[in-house]
Amino acid sequence: MYSRITFLLLFISAPYLGAAQSPKRFHLPKDLIEVSGLFYAGKDSLWWHNDSGRSPTLFLTDGRGKLLTKRDLHPLTNRDWEDITSDPSGNIYIGDFGNNANNRKDLKVYILSPDKRIDSLLFQYPDQKRFPPPAQAANFDMEAFFWYADSLHLFSKNKLVKGNYFTKHYRLPARPGTYTADLQDSLYLKKRVVTGAAVSPDGRRVALVAYNFKRFLGFIPTSAASVLWFDDFSGTKFLQGTMHKVNLACLLATQYESIDFEDNDRVIVASERTVIIPQKARRIRLKR
Repeated sequence: MYSRITFLLLFISAPYLGAAQSPKRFHLPKDLIEVSGLFYAGKDSLWWHNDSGRSPTLFLTDGRGKLLTKRDLHPLTNRDWEDITSDPSGNIYIGDFGNNANNRKDLKVYILSPDKRIDSLLFQYPDQKRFPPPAQAANFDMEAFFWYADSLHLFSKNKLVKGNYFTKHYRLPARPGTYTADLQDSLYLKKRVVTGAAVSPDGRRVALVAYNFKRFLGFIPTSAASVLWFDDFSGTKFLQGTMHKVNLACLLATQYESIDFEDNDRVIVASERTVIIPQKARRIRLKR
């Protein structure tokens, strides 16, 4: 059973503002314009990071989106940070594996330990032979992972092209080293690409946030997004469990990229800033 840590000892304690009720929707600090990863450490300890090319920084907010502090992680670099997760021992894992062009050979996961040591895990995919592969096989972008049962579980993001919506589930050892990921499973998702993943504190539910861009009347950008969650799976065969779906209303183009469980029944999802929509987050209860 997976038990959530309160927060890793690597960081000093942050102010606790636990009296106010948590809102269903809230805005995020202006620093998080390309929010890409979320680690829920407690009611008023939500840790976030930005997407590719921005500073290697973690941002702590309370449960209402108020910025409490920042943690600069130099000399790490943020080539394309896509997700963040933790384990019960206090280790934090940051996935620098965004691979939109499908040509990276330096995929890595940074491991931040409670004793302030920083290690890395380097990996490659067992089914990628060309960099980049042919367009019809371009399924090696990655934006989603979580820790579970001593391993890291990764879920690929497909290109938004007709007929290529499989997400692939890979598994990696959760320790420093150089590895070839183990391909576990795959699942066809109609008109959705996966951008975030999380496992519930009790280990009985897995949630993916996914979206699809489209153009209304051929020129107005819009999007559709969903939280897909699975239960009744055996072991780590998450994608073979019973799948449920919660659609997220998106009148205008909104890019959801972050998700984590707040408790066993609720998730927090967040979206990046667009030209007219600010970066924001919302809480969603998962009902059968």
